[in-house]
Amino acid sequence: MDAKTALKYAEDQGANFLSIRFTDLIGAWHHLTYPIHELSEGSFEDGFGFDASSLRGWASIHESDMLLVPDPVRMWMDPFSEEPTLCLIAKAVDPITKEGYGLDPRSVAQRAESYVKFTGIADTAYFGPEAEFFVFDSVKFHNDQNSSGYSVESDEAHWASGRAADEFSGANLGYRIRPKEGYVPVPPTDSLSDLRSEISMILEKVGITVECHHHEVATAGQCEIDFRYNTLLGTADNLQLFKYVVRNTAYRYGKAATFMPKPLYGDNGSGMHCHQSLWKGEKPLFAGDGYAGLSETARFYIGGLLKHAAAVVAFAAPTTNSYKRLVPGFEAPVNLAYSARNRSAAIRIPMFSTNPKLKRVEFRPPDPSCNPYLAFAAMLMAGLDGVQNRIDPGEPLDKDIYDLSPEQLKSVPSLPGSLDESLAALEADHEFLLKGDVFTPQLIERWVQYKREREIQPLRMRPHPLEFANYFDI
Repeated sequence: MDAKTALKYAEDQGANFLSIRFTDLIGAWHHLTYPIHELSEGSFEDGFGFDASSLRGWASIHESDMLLVPDPVRMWMDPFSEEPTLCLIAKAVDPITKEGYGLDPRSVAQRAESYVKFTGIADTAYFGPEAEFFVFDSVKFHNDQNSSGYSVESDEAHWASGRAADEFSGANLGYRIRPKEGYVPVPPTDSLSDLRSEISMILEKVGITVECHHHEVATAGQCEIDFRYNTLLGTADNLQLFKYVVRNTAYRYGKAATFMPKPLYGDNGSGMHCHQSLWKGEKPLFAGDGYAGLSETARFYIGGLLKHAAAVVAFAAPTTNSYKRLVPGFEAPVNLAYSARNRSAAIRIPMFSTNPKLKRVEFRPPDPSCNPYLAFAAMLMAGLDGVQNRIDPGEPLDKDIYDLSPEQLKSVPSLPGSLDESLAALEADHEFLLKGDVFTPQLIERWVQYKREREIQPLRMRPHPLEFANYFDI
């Protein structure tokens, strides 16, 4: 794919507008729209100027001028625009140096892919995320000085009072999903099957291959749609597009989709298990004759992931809400161990197939609130550090975690219990991220500062409704 191909595609599709998509530091997609006549071959070199100073975590006012340089490798027609609109993903470029902006997440992912090749260990890193999400019928929240609260509604939840499965008559027909019993029921209990099918068809139209969709464990509309793995950068691009399609399709149905990891109390949260593998040429590097069919390279990769996991989750589980999902004792993947079957271990080795090309490791702590460019790059850099330094992951944890005694559990390290602890771990352990200039000290410092000042501190200072219940009459 090149500039000429993109221009021909725009002409063939009858595009009237161009939407340039890019990702801010925190992970949200943004776009600028231009009449299609503004796109030329030169645009893929010169880019489009924009003001970066108003975006979260990005440039200060005195260094706000940036360029958005579109990448012709990924393009599609927007399925939600009334006017035919060509979409291209861009990276932010410093207009002076013409290099990728140090705080641009997509540039980090591109540098990570270049670093893999530079090491000579592999030439391709593949990622396959399972991004779960919730679909609600109504969402309300407010945070005032004298009042705060939230409310979500779902017609399929056991606590619902709405129309249940019959949206036409308004009748309450009684098909409900009990807490933690929402895994793969059929309709009418699964009221979102048609919505997921429509999302899947739209994903196919924009170039994302869907492999499966189903209801997830939680009540109140928890869903999963699995799509085909790709390179690190390709999957990060696809995940941003996936979120866009999910949200907009749900919106057309009069519903709201969220990738917030823990919107419900007392039920499962949404994770994003990340399958990953290294390849060199046509050879899969993770297949071997060791434990669970793993190679020595895969074991060392696991060793790196486990060693640096506390720092990695500062990017992969990056919200205060993430740690309401990552709570010990609730089947959460908080134990820093690996296993072929134990799903409470941070790393699982899928055993569905003996095909060497399908051998991979699954890192389970991430959730879909992450910025995929940063999260995938951080995981890859941790794994590569393990391979480079031959980090032994130790023995696998194949026992049921709930059968282990407190003494046995003491020997199994666990993830940080809060975002603040994860950020502290990142501050103490980030040299592995700086190799090959993949991450920059500026990005790590800005990330930590933003998260503490804009997310942790406001939450720490605000009274919680549960505190009124616990302490008002103290």
